[in-house]
Amino acid sequence: MTSRRERQRVWRSLRACVVNIATANTPAQASRQRMEKDMAYETLLLDTADRVATITLNRPPMNPISSQLIDEMTALLDEIEGDSEVRAIIITGAGEKAFCAGADITEFGQAFAEDSVKELLMSRHRMFTRIERFPKPIIAAINGYALGGGCELAMSCHLRLMADSAAVGQPEINLGIIPGYGGTQRLPRLVGRTHAYELLFLGDRIPADRAERIGLVNKVSRAASLMDDAKELARRLAGQAPIAIKLIIDSVNCGLETTIDEGLEIEADNSVLASKTEDAMEGTMAFMEKRAPDFKGK
Repeated sequence: MTSRRERQRVWRSLRACVVNIATANTPAQASRQRMEKDMAYETLLLDTADRVATITLNRPPMNPISSQLIDEMTALLDEIEGDSEVRAIIITGAGEKAFCAGADITEFGQAFAEDSVKELLMSRHRMFTRIERFPKPIIAAINGYALGGGCELAMSCHLRLMADSAAVGQPEINLGIIPGYGGTQRLPRLVGRTHAYELLFLGDRIPADRAERIGLVNKVSRAASLMDDAKELARRLAGQAPIAIKLIIDSVNCGLETTIDEGLEIEADNSVLASKTEDAMEGTMAFMEKRAPDFKGK
């Protein structure tokens, strides 16, 4: 016969197994836990589907950039970077009026009063540079006004789609100041010095068709179909080889910060790294077999 002590030991083991099974992170439970975590964000919304994460700036109607938003964006990007199931990101704004109309004026005024403007600016620089160098492609879906810091946020993204009803601009000159979140640096890199000077000197808002014409945005969409177009593009990006995407981002960013000779050296080094991946073999085999590749990010 089994002793009482042995029966108790078996019972404890079985109970532990039941607890482990009950608390295991099944896909549904993991999803619920993730949603519960997302509820902690007050200035952002997150939706994930089809390997695409959509981040919505959630301070309508103007969705300004505050320190809280910067902190929450940092935490959210940390989460997304570590999630291998997410391969592309969209950033957009809540409501129809604005993608992001710039800085939180109250917070910026306080920084002026406390002589801490540079500290505030540098925190935004760090975030926007993080977006620019993020190893997964980020699309700005500009659904309304993208002014000042909002335009600078959009410019830090890898690609930009813009609603035909939206407008962009760097209006800081009209307040007697200059862009402080990277506008004087990223704008001329995107549209050239001549167009950049005009936009920075005059502070005008420009419509979507002109933004596309000067190369500030990749595509103009009808307002009603902007998010559909952004998600379609994001899904295409999500189907590409993740390591190759990451190495392209690194090559472009690092190359633009150095001479062309050094940039070519960076490209060659990254090309060697890409050629040694399983995805490179899969891409080659898929091409030879006339089928779509199934990239795993390995």
